[in-house]
Parts: sequence; structure tokens; C-alpha cells
Amino acid sequence: MSLYLIKRIAVLLISLVAATLIVFAFMAVLPGDPAVIALGVNATPEAIAALRARFGTDRPLFVQYLDWAGGLVVGDFGTSYVSETPIGPLIMDRFAVTCWLVLFGLILALIIAIPLGTAAAVRHRKLSGLILSGISQAGIAVPAFVAGIGLLFVFAVSLRILPSGGFVVPAQDPVGFLRHLFLPSLSLGLVQGAVLSRYVRSAVLDVLREDYLRTARAKGLGPYRALWRHGSRNAAIPVITVLGLQVATLLIGAVVIERVFTIPGLGSLLLDGVANRDLLLVQGTVMVLVAAVLVINFVVDVGYLVLDPRLRGAR
Repeated sequence: MSLYLIKRIAVLLISLVAATLIVFAFMAVLPGDPAVIALGVNATPEAIAALRARFGTDRPLFVQYLDWAGGLVVGDFGTSYVSETPIGPLIMDRFAVTCWLVLFGLILALIIAIPLGTAAAVRHRKLSGLILSGISQAGIAVPAFVAGIGLLFVFAVSLRILPSGGFVVPAQDPVGFLRHLFLPSLSLGLVQGAVLSRYVRSAVLDVLREDYLRTARAKGLGPYRALWRHGSRNAAIPVITVLGLQVATLLIGAVVIERVFTIPGLGSLLLDGVANRDLLLVQGTVMVLVAAVLVINFVVDVGYLVLDPRLRGAR
């Protein structure tokens, strides 16, 4: 198991290095000069040259990459081309907001998916099971931003029982924090919960066909109790695989949802950076998102070993 962990950590580090190369190369080939964008088209060549030297964009690309990648190691993301403020603290503040949104969205997705998928599997030969499967299938077809606009119209515009957007720091107002975060989290959770419920249903169906579940049922246990006591751990293994991918999807979906609900998270920061052509800010934001996805995949891989001891000897 220790050797497997070492291998996975090595793969994670190599993937992070490769990600920095890809992100930097992608930003380097984009058209537009940050100095020209910052000063405007009427700027003199001398002023543009001076600002390029200040930004460091007049140096060779290889040197720029080493400087940027070396800064990432110590948490230095550089300075914004537009606001000329440090990017690192700005990204971390916004990332904390996005983490709250993704966390609550994931919790709501699990609250929806586990009972819905389990009931659909246990009742798969009954009409109620078909109805539950149909509900989850319909949920998959709805984009998160469409669900968000619909929830916004119903609860914020029509009923006026929840705020239409914004974000409140939990330490300042816990109730306001939950009220502002509920609708955007539900927008993510509804769609991802519908997707995840399909995998929960499939995993539970596989477990229900196992001999040890039939034996437990023959001893008098009900379907839900037998599944909880003897099959929940085995059913969780494939679900956790998908769950890791779902978290990555939630991060990407948060980019749009934050815009719909005017939440000052990482997604809003990324879109603002793109609009302002603040390439270094965009570069750092994308790198944080990529690193988060890679770390999540690493945690999921390690989670296999915790849930299924049989894999420890096989790896």
C-alpha cells in the first residue's frame, strides 16, 4: 500500500508539472499584448516597452515560465496586469467562496442521489421504480444554469423568500450565508444528484444480485436493511469513482452558476479576467482549478484502498 501511495503521489506531481506547461503554453499563444491592453491603443512605444519590462513579458518565454512555475511552488501567482495587485491572495479568497458552493452542492447532490438511486434499484420491477428512474433521467437533461434561472425566478422573484444572489461571509451572518448559498447550491445539486443517482442505482442493482444479499434476505432481513448492513460498502466503490468526477464537474459548473447568482467566487474571477484580458490572472485561476481536479482524483484513488481492502494486495 505504501508503494502504491508513493506511485500515486509521483503521478500527481508529474501531472501538476505537465498542467503548468500546458496552461502556460495555451496562454502564451493567445493574441494580445498585456502592456498594450493596459495602456490602450494610443500608448507610445516607449511606454509600452517600459510596461513590458515591468510585467516581465519582454523576457524569453522559457524564463517567464520558470519564474511563474517557481512562484507557484511558494504560493506567488504574480501581479495582476490590470489592477497591479498580488494575484495569490485574490485567488485564495475567491477559491474559498467556490469551495463553499461546491461543498454544499455536493452535499445536496448526495442527499438527492443516494435515496433516489437506492429506491429506484430496490423497486426496479415496480412502477414507482420506473417513475424514479424517469425523474433522474429528466434531471440529467437540464443544464445547471437553466435550473438556476428557474429556481431564481420561483424563489427569489415570484415568492421572494430567498435572495437572488450575492454572498455573505459565514462568520459574519451564518443564517444569511445559508440563505444566499442555498439556491446556487441547489442548482448544482439537482443536476449532479440526478446524474449520480443513475450510478447509485446501477451499483445497488449489482449488489442486490449477489449471493450474500440473497442469503441475508432469506434470513428475514428487509431489502433496505440487508443492503445497509451487507452491501453498502461494496455499492459505494463505483459510486465514489463517479463522485470524484462529479466534484470536478461541480467546479466547472460553479463558473456559470456564480455568474447567474452574482457570487464572487473563482468562476466570476476567471470570467472577469478573460473580459479584462488579464492573462496572468486567468493563468493562475485556471491552474488552481486544474490542480483541484488532479488532487480530487488522487483522493478518490486513495479512497479505493480504504473502502476495499482487496485492492491493497493487488496494487
